[in-house]
Parts: sequence; structure tokens; C-alpha cells
Amino acid sequence: MRPMRRQDRAVTAPEKIRAVINACEVCRLGLQDGRGVYVVPVNFGHTVEGGRHVFYFHGAAEGRKVDLVRRNGWAGFELDTGYRLQGAEAACGYTAAFQSVIGEGPIRVVETAEEKRRGLAAIMRQATCCGDWTFPDAAVDAVCVLRLDAEELSCKEHL
Repeated sequence: MRPMRRQDRAVTAPEKIRAVINACEVCRLGLQDGRGVYVVPVNFGHTVEGGRHVFYFHGAAEGRKVDLVRRNGWAGFELDTGYRLQGAEAACGYTAAFQSVIGEGPIRVVETAEEKRRGLAAIMRQATCCGDWTFPDAAVDAVCVLRLDAEELSCKEHL
């Protein structure tokens, strides 16, 4: 990933990056469709495995998003939280407070019921802050779960 221009805003401490991710509610997933980039907002779950950030998403087993995942196997993503416009005397003095995470990596459809359950549990933890969920076999069979392993990830804040 290209170096961040504003290094003074870079967040590099692993626990702080996890805290920013945990504060986010929506991930914007960017998938290449041949004409441009298809960006779709999605619910997400997050784990760290072997020091690498892993993101899970869920949805229908058919459609543009899943077709592009199967075709390309690569995605970019963006998460943000805490946006607040900060005023000034002059228009050019306005700025915004925010925290954001941007990255990319391989993305795939999860095939096993066991990994689907792990992904769905991560999504529910992110959405509800609770981790004690069960998922009926029929629901697990019907849902499509996607997994993105972030090969590149940067976190930035301006508070």
C-alpha cells in the first residue's frame, strides 16, 4: 500500500486499530467489475488471525457482489467512524474529525459450515457487541459468507 501522506494522523498500534474497527458500523466493499469499481455498503465482522485482519460479510448466494468476488477474488474496503464537521471563520479553514481504516486483500466465498458460523458470529459481535449466538443449520446452508484477508491495511484519525 502506498505510504500515508499525513503520517501525523497514522494509527499504528494494533490495539488502537482494533478499537477503531470495533467502533465502525458499516464497511464499504469495493469490487472491480471491468468498467469501474462497484462499491457496496455491508455489515461486517472482524477477527485477527496470526496477526492479520480478517473481515467477514454475509448476504445472498447470488448477485453482483458474489459474482464479482468469484470472478476477481480481490477487494478493497473502507470503514469510518466519528465524523464531525469542524467549523472555522473562513471556508478553507473547515475540516472534519474522523477515524478510518482502508485496505485490500483476497476475498472468497466461505465453503464450510464451521467457518460460516465463525464468520456469522463475528458479524453478530460487531453489530451487537455480544458473541453468544447459535445459527440453525438451514440458515447456515442458505447464507453466503465472504471472507477478506487484509494484506494491506492503514488506519488514520483526525480528532
